[in-house]
Amino acid sequence: MSDRVVVFVDYQNVYRSARRVYHHHEADAHWCGQIDPYLLGCHLAADSPYARELKQVRIYRGMPSSTRDPKGFAAARRQLSVWRSNPVVEVIDRPLQYPRGWPKDHLPGERPREKGVDVALSIDFAVMAARGEYDVGIMFSGDTDLKPSLEFVADLGSTRHVRAEVAAWSCDGQHNTRLSIPQRKIYCHWIDQPSYEGLRDNTSYSS
Repeated sequence: MSDRVVVFVDYQNVYRSARRVYHHHEADAHWCGQIDPYLLGCHLAADSPYARELKQVRIYRGMPSSTRDPKGFAAARRQLSVWRSNPVVEVIDRPLQYPRGWPKDHLPGERPREKGVDVALSIDFAVMAARGEYDVGIMFSGDTDLKPSLEFVADLGSTRHVRAEVAAWSCDGQHNTRLSIPQRKIYCHWIDQPSYEGLRDNTSYSS
């Protein structure tokens, strides 16, 4: 019997880290770093010597405001519509938090921030494991705030048939980072550049 795999994606973290690892942030188009959630999930589920079945890819991301950033809102809605057209993909979005006075009257360097995205991912990763809703949970993020949830599921695996794993980008010649827990063996799915190229989504949702 195949293990049920659910992939949990901290989308903005994954997008930004892909740009940092594989692209020139200032020179490359804004869509460089985007990935296809379903292709990512299929890749991660297949990256194992064991029998596994992809059950769901859960994407956690911030949502621009329709009044403060109408162009960003429209682009995000188009992207989410494509994601949600695949029944395997589940999108969990939270409103972005904007600096006072945005977009015309705010302090230099201030940017909209995600609020509650990491909390939603962390809770779902732990609760779904406790409820037996997956056998393998793969967390794709570099946010260390998610470590307690990862640790909880790893500990749960000592008494139940559940396994916590992580995913991270990798590139030759760079120092590649991943989420880890001291004194615990958490398997990492390292995604190299050739694999990344096969997962990219080069759609410009803002046009």
